[in-house]
Amino acid sequence: MRNMIEIPDDIIKLAKEIIKNSYALYSKYNVASIVKTDKGNVYWGVNIENASYGLTICAERVAIFNAVSHGERKIKEIYIAVNNEEPAIPCGACLQVLSEFGDDNTKIYSFSLTSNKIKHWTLKEIFPYRFSSKNLNNF
Repeated sequence: MRNMIEIPDDIIKLAKEIIKNSYALYSKYNVASIVKTDKGNVYWGVNIENASYGLTICAERVAIFNAVSHGERKIKEIYIAVNNEEPAIPCGACLQVLSEFGDDNTKIYSFSLTSNKIKHWTLKEIFPYRFSSKNLNNF
């Protein structure tokens, strides 16, 4: 983690708007995520919980899947916003999905909408040993 990073105002404004759509009935842990692609397009998602906890999906994967559903295949940046004092660290499932559509230099920013704390990494820093198509015999 490095210091002196600022989240762009348009990202903060969008995060504050969309986090209201988060469905976190059980955990009360609302998350919004915004991705920027190599084409400069922006897509977003929120976490959506379910009474059958295994069917819950994180905001990061919703945002990535939204981008992919629109034909995007290259994530350059991902922003994760929480209404919690500490920024969220992406879970392993979200990192694995991000690694499918990002690269070593994909930037990950996590920030609190209540405390203004920020954490950030590159994908290689936070997930240096990941499973990819290189691990499959048919590629």
